[in-house]
Amino acid sequence: MIWYIALGSAIGGMLRYLLGGWIQRAAGHGFPLGTLVINVSGSLALGLLLRWASHPPTLNPDLRAFLTVGLCGGFTTFSTFSAESITLMQDGQWGKAMTYVLLSVTLSLAATAAGFALWRSDG
Repeated sequence: MIWYIALGSAIGGMLRYLLGGWIQRAAGHGFPLGTLVINVSGSLALGLLLRWASHPPTLNPDLRAFLTVGLCGGFTTFSTFSAESITLMQDGQWGKAMTYVLLSVTLSLAATAAGFALWRSDG
């Protein structure tokens, strides 16, 4: 199982790097939009996967670990979020920092809940 997690983490990390960087370049600097989008979309994906995998159980444990712990874990960026938040605060950009923290937490929680809700099971 550990190799499935490692492979998923590698793929998730590469996707985070490519997609997050592309979004940030398109949005410009000043607000960490790339990380915000990664965290919210990763939360949505994790919510969908967890609901899909458990109602009724449809994934074997290795595939579930690959997708959730590996892929989603490698894709989302909470440590980057924390560092960017502190950097904004240290730069005296408290408004941006608080906006970023509130949006990241609120939207990521909402996206996870949406993922659960979008994957409804009849069983």
